[in-house]
Amino acid sequence: MKKFYYPILFFVLLLGLSSCVDIEERYDFKPDGSCNVLYSFDMSSAVSVLMNIMSDSIKSTPQFSMAKDTTLNFYSALPDSSQQKMTFEEANMAKTSNLTVKMDLKKNIMKVGINHHAKNSADLEYYLKHLSKISMNSQLNAATKNKKGTGFDAQQLVAGEDYYSYEITPHKFYRVIDKAKFNSFLKKTSSAFSMAKAMLIDMPYKVVLNFAKPIKKINNPKAIVSADRKRVTLVTNMDDVIKNPSLMNLKIDF
Repeated sequence: MKKFYYPILFFVLLLGLSSCVDIEERYDFKPDGSCNVLYSFDMSSAVSVLMNIMSDSIKSTPQFSMAKDTTLNFYSALPDSSQQKMTFEEANMAKTSNLTVKMDLKKNIMKVGINHHAKNSADLEYYLKHLSKISMNSQLNAATKNKKGTGFDAQQLVAGEDYYSYEITPHKFYRVIDKAKFNSFLKKTSSAFSMAKAMLIDMPYKVVLNFAKPIKKINNPKAIVSADRKRVTLVTNMDDVIKNPSLMNLKIDF
């Protein structure tokens, strides 16, 4: 497990730098009420930014020379210290999630995916409410400590995207952004967004929801509904979301 520790720390740093990440959320709802959830992060643009500000001594370490293309259990990828701090429910959630990593830092490639199978709507709601906590909080101090002297403030950037409130039942998927939490996130990550703009890096965000039956109602006029009303696609970017956070709100009845 330890051989994956440094790549995961690097992933945590990049995940906080969401202004330099192409993010896609995908939900595949099944007829039995279960749902496959995939968060995919293409952080290749962020890698090119970070590599420019990291010291040569950091970039020359063996950990930053590794190339990976692998899938592993999310729980197993966490350091022992993080595992020990988890609740029973958080540990079970991590054990039923997989982490895929495709990384070649010298070629500015860093793609990460987190996949989870929620057995029902309650499981899905718990997962969405707790994922950022188990993936971020336990590793924040370690990541910051190990990156001192790099010119990169992990404490500032790794805020965790926990600014949504969820209400999920067998017939509804409601996600509403908490503007106070979102504004707090923006304050903590302001330097990252400024850096992204300076580097002319785009900030796309895509959400795709596939349903087992046609949806009845949706509240977001920006979302695209397929002809059979079984797919909802929302494409936006962080610039627009900063101006109008409600763009990310989704209330779907199905």
